[in-house]
Amino acid sequence: MFDTIAPRYDLMNRLMTFGLDQSWRRGTVAALGLPDGARVLDLACGTGDLTRLALRHRYRVVGSDLSAGMLAANGTPAPLVEADGSRLPFVDGAFDGLVCGYALRNFTDLAATLAECARVLCPGGRLSVLEVDAPTSRVWRAGYDLWFTRAVPLLGGALSDKEAYRYLPQSVAYLPPAPALRRMLREAGFSAVGIRPLAGGLSQLVIATRSGAPAP
Repeated sequence: MFDTIAPRYDLMNRLMTFGLDQSWRRGTVAALGLPDGARVLDLACGTGDLTRLALRHRYRVVGSDLSAGMLAANGTPAPLVEADGSRLPFVDGAFDGLVCGYALRNFTDLAATLAECARVLCPGGRLSVLEVDAPTSRVWRAGYDLWFTRAVPLLGGALSDKEAYRYLPQSVAYLPPAPALRRMLREAGFSAVGIRPLAGGLSQLVIATRSGAPAP
């Protein structure tokens, strides 16, 4: 599915979010708060939006994605690796930070993937994840339901792949609610877990720190 939508993926993201995803992605990378030269993994890097932003922060970035089509459309100068998020081909503590954009709900084994995120991060390493959310306000929720469950599949069908963009609103059901996600992150080896809603709950930013003392 992701191989199919890769050529129009960026365009659809801009249209679906009215361009708001750009500022959310900048905030995701900024939330790492790491020094220049830090090693950062962009997990499920897709076409490379977060990778480009991380490179601008002067991080040393590696992109990883299971979709060969997404990697082919990436176009960033960062090294790219085709890999399963639940079995990452990196040594323990290989990275100082990890970013991930709109992918948690697509991992078939989320617990194993979060455990891998913790494993490849050094103690004290930072995790910053951008993900969809569902607004709690009745007004926001009504607009959200109308746009994402009805308009987006039609838009996707016209510009990309209708079935893929019908899956998008349905995939929110695979994302654990905030209390469960916090618990999963702690069980995976993270502490200081924070979850912040964005734009009334249209998206959310998940931030956590790899447990353990950082290396001297």
